[in-house]
Amino acid sequence: MSFWAVSRGLTPPSKVVPMLNPNQRQFLEDEVRYREKLKLMARGDAMEEVYVRKQETVDDPLELDKHDSFYQTTKSLLVLFQIMGVMPIHRNPPEKNLPRTGYSWGSKQVMWAIFIYSCQTTIVVLVLRERVKKFVTSPDKRFDEAIYNVIFISLLFTNFLLPVASWRHGPQVAIFKNMWTNYQYKFFKTTGSPIVFPNLYPLTWSLCVFSWLLSIAINLSQYFLQPDFRLWYTFAYYPIIAMLNCFCSLWYINCNAFGTASRALSDALQTTIRGEKPAQKLTEYRHLWVDLSHMMQQLGRAYSNMYGMYCLVIFFTTIIATYGSISEIIDHGATYKEVGLFVIVFYCMGLLYIICNEAHYASRKVGLDFQTKLLNINLTAVDAATQKEVEMLLVAINKNPPIMNLDGYANINRELITTNISFMATYLVVLLQFKITEQRRIGQQQS
Repeated sequence: MSFWAVSRGLTPPSKVVPMLNPNQRQFLEDEVRYREKLKLMARGDAMEEVYVRKQETVDDPLELDKHDSFYQTTKSLLVLFQIMGVMPIHRNPPEKNLPRTGYSWGSKQVMWAIFIYSCQTTIVVLVLRERVKKFVTSPDKRFDEAIYNVIFISLLFTNFLLPVASWRHGPQVAIFKNMWTNYQYKFFKTTGSPIVFPNLYPLTWSLCVFSWLLSIAINLSQYFLQPDFRLWYTFAYYPIIAMLNCFCSLWYINCNAFGTASRALSDALQTTIRGEKPAQKLTEYRHLWVDLSHMMQQLGRAYSNMYGMYCLVIFFTTIIATYGSISEIIDHGATYKEVGLFVIVFYCMGLLYIICNEAHYASRKVGLDFQTKLLNINLTAVDAATQKEVEMLLVAINKNPPIMNLDGYANINRELITTNISFMATYLVVLLQFKITEQRRIGQQQS
């Protein structure tokens, strides 16, 4: 094509730049650097100016366990998930060529999860049948009591979605845990220092206890505020509310860990820049950052169904509870029953705020804050190889934005809060318009 264009006095078409995936791009970069190193060797020049990545080796599982501080500090939450039957992943024996964390449908953790789920489902079915029966056979019940029934019946259905939303994604969760394990050891081999998670161990234990205490407090408050809410109903809701709290705690812990890892990588990079010939290490730092960004994406991919269901439950419950409380205040004035509805509203919005806010801070620490520190580097004080590596690291950040995404369903950030609030306000305005119209019609009929 180029020869045909030149023979006729035309401008030849420009070359088409191939689109490469990360593995192909890494292979191409290694080949280019290796050729540069061969040329330097042929001329007899120093070879230290060109960095070539070390060959991949199989890591010792004992060394992986030794430097897996994230697993050791957050083990209490993982064990709690196993006891509750929510996520039955397990730790593999320390053997080579075997991932440290695994998931198998025939494991004893899955068998225990099936047993716990069967017991819990039995109680849920009994409570669901009782509440549906009361809801159908009591047409003269007050509106706020009907709203309570709708909310708590909808919460019971989350129990039936657990095998599909959580267990089915067990292999993806195991991949995420193994990414954390391998990343910490790779970080140690590259920088010479481990990632330290300060106060993460007591924080995880505190969140485990707090999740169950909050579940007990919410259920007991509904027992005292609702006259038809029997005490034995609470045993069906304790594990469901505690599961929602634990998933919020899991998200909070992982987002904090991402920020800690990004800060440790940034500090190591600043120390390396001040040393001699930092280009030899900057390539490894670039791959460490890309791995960290991929871990953030894997978190959303592994728990996409659970947190998707999470957001839908929050959205539906908040709208129904808000509408029910406002309608009852308009009809009968404020009572203690409406306090229970407002407790549900503040609880749901609090969970949504924590998830979105922590995802925002994690993305900012890994992305914007790390990029800002790179831009503040004085490139005139370093050699050309270092300048090239800094530019390539900036390009990697631009091409791999650290976004918390639920497997393509939604991006978790602060924008999700404002979007949900705007949708809730729209639905509430429409529902209240129907309510006001109905009141006017009843008033006209009575007059």
